[in-house]
Amino acid sequence: MAWRFKASKYKNAAPIVPKPEACIRDIFVGSYQTYGNNIAASAAFIAFNWEHAGSSLAVLPIDDCGRKSKTMPLLHAHSDTVTYLDFSPFHDGLLATGSQDCLVKVWHIPEKGLEQSLSTPECTFTTKQRRVETVGFHPTADCLLYATAVGWVSLWDLTTQQEAFSNNEHPEVIQSLSWKQDGRLCVTSCKDKMVRVLDPRASAPITLAAESHQSIKDSRVVWLGEQNRILSTGFDAARLRQVIIRDLRNFSVPEKTLELDCSTGILMPLYDPDTNMLFLSGKGDTTINYLEVTDKDPYLIEGIRHSGEQTKGACLVPKRALKVMEGEVNRIMQLTSNSVIPIMYQVPRKTYRDFHNDLYPDTNGYKSEMTATQWLNGANTPVPKISLDPAKREHGDAPIIPRLGPKPFCSTGSSGDFSFEKVFNVPAVPGAEPGSDKESAALPGPTVGGSSAPAEKNGNTLTVSPEPDEPKDDSPTEPGKPEPAEPMDQCDVETRTIPHAELRKIFERQASSESVDQFDATADDAKGQFERLSAQRTSLAERRRMFESRSQSVQDGEKASSPTPLRRRESLKVRGEQKSCTDDTDLMPPPPATDFLRNRSDLSKENMPDIVKRSNSTAGVSTVASSNNASANNNNNNVASKRTSTVFGRVSKFRHLKGTPGHKSTHIENIRNLSRQIPGECDGFAANAARVAVPIAGAGGKIAVLELNDPGRLPDGVIPTLVNIQNIMDFQWDPFDASRLAVACDDGSVKLWRIPAGGLTEPTNEPEAVLVAHADKLYTLRFHPLAQNVLLTASVDMVMKVWDLGTMEEKCTLHGHTDQIFCFSWSPCGRYGATVSKDGRIRVYEPRQSSQPIGEGTGPVGTRGARVLWALEGDYLVVTGFDKVSERQIYVYKVADLSAPMGMVGLDVSPAILMPYYDEDSSTLFATGKGDSTIYCFEITDEAPFICPLSHHRCTNLTQGLSFLAKNQCDVAAVEFARALRLTNGTVEPLSFTVPRLKVELFQDDLFPPTRVLWQPTLTAAEWFAGRDVAPARISMKPDGMDTLSSIQPTVTTTPSKKSDTVLMTQGIHKPFAKAPEHVQEQIKNAVSARMSVNKKLEQDSMEGVDEKEWEE
Repeated sequence: MAWRFKASKYKNAAPIVPKPEACIRDIFVGSYQTYGNNIAASAAFIAFNWEHAGSSLAVLPIDDCGRKSKTMPLLHAHSDTVTYLDFSPFHDGLLATGSQDCLVKVWHIPEKGLEQSLSTPECTFTTKQRRVETVGFHPTADCLLYATAVGWVSLWDLTTQQEAFSNNEHPEVIQSLSWKQDGRLCVTSCKDKMVRVLDPRASAPITLAAESHQSIKDSRVVWLGEQNRILSTGFDAARLRQVIIRDLRNFSVPEKTLELDCSTGILMPLYDPDTNMLFLSGKGDTTINYLEVTDKDPYLIEGIRHSGEQTKGACLVPKRALKVMEGEVNRIMQLTSNSVIPIMYQVPRKTYRDFHNDLYPDTNGYKSEMTATQWLNGANTPVPKISLDPAKREHGDAPIIPRLGPKPFCSTGSSGDFSFEKVFNVPAVPGAEPGSDKESAALPGPTVGGSSAPAEKNGNTLTVSPEPDEPKDDSPTEPGKPEPAEPMDQCDVETRTIPHAELRKIFERQASSESVDQFDATADDAKGQFERLSAQRTSLAERRRMFESRSQSVQDGEKASSPTPLRRRESLKVRGEQKSCTDDTDLMPPPPATDFLRNRSDLSKENMPDIVKRSNSTAGVSTVASSNNASANNNNNNVASKRTSTVFGRVSKFRHLKGTPGHKSTHIENIRNLSRQIPGECDGFAANAARVAVPIAGAGGKIAVLELNDPGRLPDGVIPTLVNIQNIMDFQWDPFDASRLAVACDDGSVKLWRIPAGGLTEPTNEPEAVLVAHADKLYTLRFHPLAQNVLLTASVDMVMKVWDLGTMEEKCTLHGHTDQIFCFSWSPCGRYGATVSKDGRIRVYEPRQSSQPIGEGTGPVGTRGARVLWALEGDYLVVTGFDKVSERQIYVYKVADLSAPMGMVGLDVSPAILMPYYDEDSSTLFATGKGDSTIYCFEITDEAPFICPLSHHRCTNLTQGLSFLAKNQCDVAAVEFARALRLTNGTVEPLSFTVPRLKVELFQDDLFPPTRVLWQPTLTAAEWFAGRDVAPARISMKPDGMDTLSSIQPTVTTTPSKKSDTVLMTQGIHKPFAKAPEHVQEQIKNAVSARMSVNKKLEQDSMEGVDEKEWEE
């Protein structure tokens, strides 16, 4: 046993964490329920999941560092979460991805990395509606891809684009797969608590099987290099994390079992076969364990443990990318929630001037002479070894960057031999002459990623991603001469992204050639304003105002020629088997050029329709026109124009909104025993202009009603309450009567309470009226927003009823739900209603016309709870809910098309249901949940990205409920556009949302359009049930005696001194600094006078003088 005392060369390998400047920072990583590591690395690149959805990947150079922008180029890989990703061991630019959308895609990363977003794969394979769990490349055979989906193991030959092997003998989901280093065998871990060894080339693929970790939770397995041993990680029956080593010669009995801690994160084993170093990094852990694997007892020798950031994923960097002249023996790329940290493991040595040969044995190289076909036919050619000594490398000290192919994948001829010269040929230059050597080198066959696709035959599951025909060369061709033919092997057609600066230049050139209808100045004069070096060139602010003054709506046809087509293949889960895998309709229409300004998590769950309606931003104001007006304005819209938000980005007037709590003297304090048993369908707090309703814990369904005109600390005695006897399910104030409260109970009844003037003085259990609405308990109730005495109730029996409270009669019954109803919302016009339910569906009803939904679509997949409300004058729906991993998300749907959300924003992982409120005048969405300390604020628009973040409001304590008041309660003079009441653990406090403005003494008519009167009934219940629809009246919010901001806007002098001023004036554009000095002085004088009171009394008038007799002396 003398070997025990022989120290390992890697025993003292220590982790070295770089400074923050050397890390990749400010990235956006979500929490993904996958069996993958969420990050992969080659010798040239690293790739990791991006945003909360995880359907896109960020691909960066291996040595990249620094802060990353939200608008950086991404790999838009799939329409659902990417579950696994892996680089080829022989091509640093070849990336394979698998996803929950049941697709496996292979991507080619350009040599310089992603300079623009990429959405077109080299080839696509489908797993036939089975979620892909793992994907990767064979360790010795080039262009051989493997993937697992549920209980299937599949191998694909990329050069022939055919499935070479398929096995479905696993009864449960395969959680992990690892190959032996020589490529002969592979091992899998399965959810049935078994580990199996497979030989895909044998007649009976499963050769060995044994019981593994006894927990149904995740497990991982890795083959220990070329040894006949495997290592697996998982959980035992007591849910302790466990590491097991097995020898194939005695497979059923573990060679070593190591029990660790009871943490819930699965241990990701990262094993280096050259040094036998094993790194165990658990998801959610802040530590990374280093152990050395030996072939004798104790088998696992613990090294120095690293403690740092919480881990979202981890991977090892290939040995070829290590800094061998610094003693680096391994490098872990640790993925956290907002950074990628390269952790170097360095062996201490006295000097690093020389190459330490004992630390770096020869490792597998980056060239393989064995093809997939040869391996499938029984060949076992090992990968040639290479030395890491810079003196022996072909490029010396330079890092080894191998060929980035194969690109494109070309199938072999019927009788031709396989040739890497054909697989790794360089694509012909666009516009190359026919008959050139590069063109003739391409073999006949299907083009992957091109416009032609191979026919599906013999059960082949390959799907080719077609590309639209796009011009490859901008050079003009001679009349009558056809353009050069595009080579068949050209499969990396890339679309060029036009940056904003270039878009601005294009727009300026278009502006100089506008028609006389829009510019009275001559073309030459207009061109002089936009010349880059012209002395008369206007400033950026002036150009912005000019663009805003003539902003037009972008028509549907204009978006079809967007320079940044981000195509998205629809998920197979949605499409089903009835759709052909090579159908061109799978591709999404090209999105607008503003997509680079959007939240990237939106791309995974939305279609990009061409919708332009209305916006509250100053960067692109457009209105909806009727069909007649649209046809009448076609001539004007023919002029090339761009929305200013495309050029400058969206700038909302409410982006700097400020939430301010009311003074403590306005708070209601000492509220005790708040009820925590309110159902998720109820918001748990309701308020109007006079009083608030708060549920109180205890038997009897108590609701405390507190008067807002009597703030302060409540006495310690009994609080006067409404005793409903049954449990409370939901409650709401009558929008037209501040003294009437409707309460839904679990016995199916609705109790209508009348609050006396001055408030409650004692507990009462006698409601004004009781409506027996349903036989089962109620879910929710909603008053009609326009008609008086109209109430909707929804019950456990999945039936909704509309009642006339004047006669207490049931008028309408609505059916069509198959599961629990989460929420109901009336449309602004009062004709329609929308619901979201536990079955993941959104439904739109017209109660007076049909008992069945008139529209239906897919909603949030989470079953925890959801909310729905109407936005943008009833043309859109805003839905809050959860995804599969309990991440809270906000969706925007167009009512006319509920098949897919228009936009989506992911927030965080929390069990609290987001309760939204929408202010229709400002198009601002407020959302928060019970127990949250943040009120999220967004602007809802009718153009991408549809959900624009504003300044969120952070509260000093946790929120238990939030209720907004009617618009007439806002202090418009203080630029308050929304007022709410917030319930905390023991208080009710007012909350004011304002917009910072300089001239607060003026009425901000750009922020306060005429508002609808929703605090008074528009029509009676009888009129509404008779089919009458009356739009509510609109009133101005301007207080008496205030001037409007627009009425005092300064006008420009009509005597310009320069030609440029003349041109701008003829175009109706005002220069911001072209003001007369007298006018500026008068404006300053008026502004100061408005803030200060005028007193013409002299100071000496109030002084007492001496007696006149004293002057005589």
